Amino acid sequence: MDHTTDLRLAVLIDADNAPRTSMKDIMAEIAVYGTPTIKRIYGDWTTPNLASWKPILLEHAITPIQQYGYTTGKNATDSAMIIDAMDILYSNRTDGFVLVSSDSDFTRLATRLREAGMKVIGIGERKTPNPFIVACDKFIYTEVIRAAAQEKTPRKTKSETKPAGKPPSEQPAAPPPVDKAPEPAAPEPAAAMDTQGTHQKIPKSVVSVIVASVADLADEDGYAFMGELGNLILKKQPDFDPRNFGYRKLTQLIKSLSRFEVDVRKTSDPHIKHIFVRDKLAKSEEEE
Repeated sequence: MDHTTDLRLAVLIDADNAPRTSMKDIMAEIAVYGTPTIKRIYGDWTTPNLASWKPILLEHAITPIQQYGYTTGKNATDSAMIIDAMDILYSNRTDGFVLVSSDSDFTRLATRLREAGMKVIGIGERKTPNPFIVACDKFIYTEVIRAAAQEKTPRKTKSETKPAGKPPSEQPAAPPPVDKAPEPAAPEPAAAMDTQGTHQKIPKSVVSVIVASVADLADEDGYAFMGELGNLILKKQPDFDPRNFGYRKLTQLIKSLSRFEVDVRKTSDPHIKHIFVRDKLAKSEEEE
């Protein structure tokens, strides 16, 4: 999905299946795809376990929607969230929906919204059932959002983390043995850590999707435009995200695979470059 900032998004959150500690990072991620004009969260706010949500809702201006649990073992909040989603759909006030939940009960809702021409982004944990994932235009794992946010957080320097000591005149003549221990190495910048040891092995199934997508988009010379490639991969596999494997961008992931050749072409605008990718194996087979 293209990263556009003019989409009006309705953000609907299932309080029983959303990580409250990551809500700040989730809202920041949503802002990448559009403007959240409607922000609602559903749950039974009379229960003690939801009390800790209050400061989070105030911080992000999220409206809590009360839904009592009528019977034990039945989740009435799902129904309330689905009804509201359909009301919002027919009000024509939004261009897309963000469903924050790991519950597969919203699979049919995501499908129905897409049938109506809405963009649907799902956000949930890795345990989310696959039917809900593939029902969305794009699905983002909360674990990936949390890890990306931690990388962007500036790491404290040694001087910032060192506890305040006594004035020099009050310092003991000989420091205690614990102070003589070897000092740990200074933490590396986030960008350096991103390229050293944090990458995961890319599964063959993902490589196969990339190979097939490049073939679908390739011109006569075998090159596919990187922007179109990313959109096509998302259509085939909604939970695809380079950050799943430790890469911030699709281009970085493609470059890590020796099978592909990346060609960066300059344009008349020095700030804009067009990136193309070619499957070297496919090209060699054609030449033979």
